[in-house]
Amino acid sequence: MAGKGRTALLWPSPAAYVSRMRAVLGGLLMRDFTLLQQRLVPAWRLSQPPGGTEHVRVVLPSYNLGASALRHYAYRLPALEHRFLVEILQLARVEACTLVFVFSQAPDAEVIDYYLSLLPPETSARVRPRIYTVVVPGDSGRPLAAKLLDRPDLVDHIRGLIGGRPAFIEPWNVTGDEVAVAVRLQAPVNGTAPELWPLGFKSAGRRLFAAAGIPTPSGTEGVRTADDLRLAIASLRTAHPGLAAAVVKLDNSTSGDGNQVIALQDPAGSPASPRTVAERVASLPDWYLAELALGGVVEAYITGEDWSSPSVQIQITPEGRSVVVATHEQILGGDNGQVYTGCRFPASRDYAMQLTTYGQRVGRLLAGHQVRGMVSIDFAAARDRGQPWRLYALEVNLRRGGTTPPLVVLSSLLPGSYDAHGRWRLPDGSARYYCATDHLGDPRWTGLPPGQVIEGVRCAGLEFDRRTGTGVVLHMLSGIAIDGRFGLTAIGGSAHEAKHLCAAVRPVVDRLCANRAASTAATRTLAKAELLQVPRQGPGPGVASRKELAQSG
Repeated sequence: MAGKGRTALLWPSPAAYVSRMRAVLGGLLMRDFTLLQQRLVPAWRLSQPPGGTEHVRVVLPSYNLGASALRHYAYRLPALEHRFLVEILQLARVEACTLVFVFSQAPDAEVIDYYLSLLPPETSARVRPRIYTVVVPGDSGRPLAAKLLDRPDLVDHIRGLIGGRPAFIEPWNVTGDEVAVAVRLQAPVNGTAPELWPLGFKSAGRRLFAAAGIPTPSGTEGVRTADDLRLAIASLRTAHPGLAAAVVKLDNSTSGDGNQVIALQDPAGSPASPRTVAERVASLPDWYLAELALGGVVEAYITGEDWSSPSVQIQITPEGRSVVVATHEQILGGDNGQVYTGCRFPASRDYAMQLTTYGQRVGRLLAGHQVRGMVSIDFAAARDRGQPWRLYALEVNLRRGGTTPPLVVLSSLLPGSYDAHGRWRLPDGSARYYCATDHLGDPRWTGLPPGQVIEGVRCAGLEFDRRTGTGVVLHMLSGIAIDGRFGLTAIGGSAHEAKHLCAAVRPVVDRLCANRAASTAATRTLAKAELLQVPRQGPGPGVASRKELAQSG
């Protein structure tokens, strides 16, 4: 990863972060890790189709997040970890791979059976023995890798599963914890070295985009205090007098959870007074201002009669080759309208090729600085009536994101390629599209058994069909028990079909929920009726009769 021959960085890394990383990791550990990374290229090559040589991929979805994101996601981490189960589908193309999943909570056996059922039966039977899960119990608020380091017995167990075969770790991101796990397992990591993580900070991203010649919103990097915010916002308002809002972003944040939108207008649409804006800045939560001390940016909020949030995905291979693999339209939600909730593939044809061009520029720059693994770049796209789309680069993510699982589903079940026109082309020349979400849910669904949801989608004729190459693939099914939420990827032969399939799942689960409620009510009625039919033998002293108990129930 960060080895000899790396050119000088075009944008500085935050010194405090780098110093902390070096102190945490230690010289000897980093020396061992650097040597270990020399094994990555040959091990990774074995995982590429057809991959006929025995090897092991350790899937480690350890969400080492900033404090704000960890607060937001802590209770859902088990479900987010289970997004990685879609990698079972990759075994259809690389049967010599053994998958070792490391989770904080065991997935239901029926969920693993479900993914295997999407493969050809003969393939499913062959690869089933190649799937292992290792559960690291404990506080879900801690990253998985940190908990694993506290369990040398489980580390030894994973080493036993590797059994001396070529192996590598597939992480969510790479921090000091993942480095330590890699050294203990003696398995390299397919990801970006932790000392390069600051290249994905919001301030560094803006400098990166400038170096690549990619437009960004007007703004200021390196803000750290409330005074910095007020000055940066004042500068924006001077340059753009009619600006509706500014966005404040924490440098080390993810999925929009470190973003705060500051309105710069009053309810009537007139410019808000400087005092009002200052009050809005002062109203930011204390925890947010505390984290801002580590760095952040202030940007103009991009608006237009039409607005979208596209992204481009880049794979930088262990060999250093940068490839644009997809573009998406991101679906945003949350209280601030900044949080990723799903996506559509591909991005609009109006700007998909421009996104690809920008992605190629950034990918080459990052590859030159030894960044490896999946990278995504988020954009804002806006236009006014009669005008062309304007694209603004917002941030770079040096990790797997929410758009990665649906892309894994598509590429595993329907091998093809992202073509020059921004579409997924199959060998027969046909194209595929998808709509995906991580946030399909309803509190009333909480507690529905995953198997019932799987069967409901199957009986409704919505499940992915290998013959047509279309249908729905579910993921994050363990989230139903947490808050009634799960995810899916709906693949269609057209964007319209994908959207229709995605929308058709909710009514199916609503019916399952209604049937459960009706069944529960019927069971209670029956139980009450049976209770009344029990021969009365008279209550004991101070004990109510059965009839009285039934009436009170």
